[in-house]
Amino acid sequence: MNSRSLLTSSASRRLLRPVADLIDQRIDRRLRAATAARTAERDQLHDAIELMKQHQLTVELLLGPRGRGLSRIVAHGPLKRLHAEVEELVGDREAARRNVAAAYRLLVAMESLGVGRIAGGTMNICGKLGTIPLLDPPNDDILEIGTLYGMFSAGLLRMMERDGRSPSVTIVDPFAGVQLQPGTPERSDPTGAPVDEHAVRTNLTLAGPAGATARVQRGFSEDPATRAAVSDRRYGVIVIDGDHSAAGVLADLEWAEEIAAPGAIVVLDDYGDAKWPGVKDALDKHLTGETRFTYLGKAAHSAFLRTAT
Repeated sequence: MNSRSLLTSSASRRLLRPVADLIDQRIDRRLRAATAARTAERDQLHDAIELMKQHQLTVELLLGPRGRGLSRIVAHGPLKRLHAEVEELVGDREAARRNVAAAYRLLVAMESLGVGRIAGGTMNICGKLGTIPLLDPPNDDILEIGTLYGMFSAGLLRMMERDGRSPSVTIVDPFAGVQLQPGTPERSDPTGAPVDEHAVRTNLTLAGPAGATARVQRGFSEDPATRAAVSDRRYGVIVIDGDHSAAGVLADLEWAEEIAAPGAIVVLDDYGDAKWPGVKDALDKHLTGETRFTYLGKAAHSAFLRTAT
């Protein structure tokens, strides 16, 4: 009898059936175990995805447009560029990173508690808040021309205080109910809050005593009466963020020449931003003439100047 007939005979099949049954049982157990493992992995993956969705929703409510009307979510590339720009301005890598991180946490906290928002993109705001204290202004008097909701001034007060200083702030703004810019339509703010002096004073209280005692001057920065009311001192920091037309920026720069303290830091917002070409045109023109200002550099569309001592 050949081997094939031996394996296919009835007697052989009866003898081999227990072995075959045992093999089938082992295969079945392994298949069931593999199926159970895949089911467990699928359940774990499902649970992980659901948890990720919950975390994403939480972050969105805290930082995204769903909860804020605008996004404060940070991307790696822009943050890396901002670190490099601030480091180049201040000459200290660790201080630049530390202050940018502190500014971001402050931005989120201020907008969570305050009325409205801080004007500008996330990196732009963090660049200004983080850099100004590190440039060591000669005194603690701050002038902000154009404030929107006053929240940037409140944040800058807190950042200066973190550096051991005792800042005071003066704000000049027309408080027209909406954000005004020549050549752009008047429209409500994305946050839905009215742009008025009441909102500004509410937000300034977030900075504690220094915010509560802030000077707020209603009016346009080119008005002689407005200028006269706040030109009683020489400012260590001047933030120019008002009229973005070339003529308006030039007028504010010329006024800043008169009231900046020796060694003062002047910050010109939206410099190099394609949406506001008049800002760069005005500064570039101003710096070609007789001026006390030296251009230090820029960070996230803000130009930083130092006044001659």
